[in-house]
Amino acid sequence: MLTSVAALIGLLAFADAAHTHGHAHLHRSHNLSDDLLEKRGGQCQFPTGAGLVAVTPGSENAGWAMSPDQPCKPGNWCPYACPPGQVSMQWNPDATSYTYPQSMDGGLYCDENGKIQKPFPNKPYCVDGTGAVNAVNKAGKPLSFCQTVLPGNEAMLIPTLVEGTAALAVPDPSYWCSTAAHYYINPPGTGNEGCIWGTSANPVGNWAYFVAGANTDSSGNTFVKIGYNPVVQEAATPFRNTPATFGVEITCDEGAGCNGLPCKIDPSVNGLNQVTSADSADGAGGAAFCVVTVPKGKTANIVVFEAGSSGSGSSSSSKSSSSSSSSSTSTTPTTTAASTTTSHSSTASTSTSSPTSSTPSSTTSSTSSSSDSSTDGSSTPSSTPKSTSASYSYAPHVFAETAASGDSSAAATHASGSTASPSASPSSAASPMSTGSMTGLALCLMAGIMMQY
Repeated sequence: MLTSVAALIGLLAFADAAHTHGHAHLHRSHNLSDDLLEKRGGQCQFPTGAGLVAVTPGSENAGWAMSPDQPCKPGNWCPYACPPGQVSMQWNPDATSYTYPQSMDGGLYCDENGKIQKPFPNKPYCVDGTGAVNAVNKAGKPLSFCQTVLPGNEAMLIPTLVEGTAALAVPDPSYWCSTAAHYYINPPGTGNEGCIWGTSANPVGNWAYFVAGANTDSSGNTFVKIGYNPVVQEAATPFRNTPATFGVEITCDEGAGCNGLPCKIDPSVNGLNQVTSADSADGAGGAAFCVVTVPKGKTANIVVFEAGSSGSGSSSSSKSSSSSSSSSTSTTPTTTAASTTTSHSSTASTSTSSPTSSTPSSTTSSTSSSSDSSTDGSSTPSSTPKSTSASYSYAPHVFAETAASGDSSAAATHASGSTASPSASPSSAASPMSTGSMTGLALCLMAGIMMQY
């Protein structure tokens, strides 16, 4: 099964050694117009006229989707943030697999002369995502979904402010290495300033209680995941035993045919690391999650609600199978506030560390479930333990649904998996575990790895 999954998604090549890249072909690319880009102070300037979102523009990164203390210097790739609902279309053409250090090479190339090169001159900076997932705020205060930068350092720096309903950037297979989008969900009252690599003092940014992920596969199906941030369960986390005051839930319109409902976390009902789902499972770091499959042409919502209130109302009625599991570019750039200038944390008990380079790792766990049920999201579902009849295997940022032995089914790749704990140091290789089948399907959930500079 692993062989067939690897053949289908072509993503499981991991390297222990760093790969050296040549940039000669980029030097033949067209320079961007001088009114957008120029050399300044020994670094490449952020393209302020390109309709991008400037991340902490007052810090050393000067708008690039990089750590606040990291400038865009010659010889480096410099990722950028797209407006909400859109995904980047620029990265190193040589970065063809999720392998460190190639997985860092997103955005534009700052050449040795301090000039920006656009690797795909005929492609825009950003394009609309598939539009299959919205974030919905029913918590009473504005909040933010923070997308990780991939390809890039995978810090949660790309903001989407959610006051009512906001489109989330959901990639299709044309996105870099067919990877998924991954989000950290900040608590109500925390806006874009919370899209940071922060400290354990507050449950925001990389310390947020909950995470989410989504992608659309080649057949048009979309996979949406919500789950716990693994760091919340660590003994050193100060707020480990303090429940969140808000919950998250995946809903679909009645009759949409979404599979996997209910999929909900309500801290007033669920204990630490518990998920209300017919088919929950554990991901990286032992963090519980659930996944919903959204049919082609339909839309799902990730609803944030006050703990103890009804997140879905009557809009999420759906028959659920116990399977495991657009916006246009603005012409004026927006900005996110600088609230930290620290590099990534390397332990749960300390807030800063010296930047490090490392290769991705993956954590494995097996769970399963074998029943089908009809559920109505407007009712109060019971909290269920981790399921006990489908198996999962993990590797970076991919969710794959493939036919079991003897069956035929389109590959459904890439819903973002659980993120690695921000206190963990990635190791050099992934270790896929065995896969199993449930009602004719084998489900592979590949966990997103938080890579540190």
